[in-house]
Amino acid sequence: MRAAVAGYELWLVFLVSSIATGGSLFFSEIAGFVPCELCWFQRICMYPLSIITLLAAVANDRRVARYLLPLPLVGAGISVYHLLVENHVVKQAQACLISAPGGCATKWINEFGYMTIPTLALTAFALCFGLLLLAAAPPVSRATVSGS
Repeated sequence: MRAAVAGYELWLVFLVSSIATGGSLFFSEIAGFVPCELCWFQRICMYPLSIITLLAAVANDRRVARYLLPLPLVGAGISVYHLLVENHVVKQAQACLISAPGGCATKWINEFGYMTIPTLALTAFALCFGLLLLAAAPPVSRATVSGS
């Protein structure tokens, strides 16, 4: 797997984060879903990834990956908390109730009984984190990967 994406990690993070950014803008601007407080915090972690990874990928600067790792990590944490609120495991804060109709517990989409907006965000954050880890790691020689 690592050999298959070697050299393209930042481009893949750009792709994933751009799709996530576009999806969140679609949900709020086209579909008319009002972003809750937690959605805004997740956006704060995702949107810069699409811009910064594009610039880093164009410059082929893999060093930036280690500095970007906190963004998907914090975003994933917020997504997990959002899932807990959405599934009524924890009580939502008053700020959530004020920020959007129904608050942070509203499931705007619910595909297959589990695929909600925070689940999509968590998936994107996990992919970005994994790819950034690969980009930050020292390169592996082809001989090591193939087992020779």
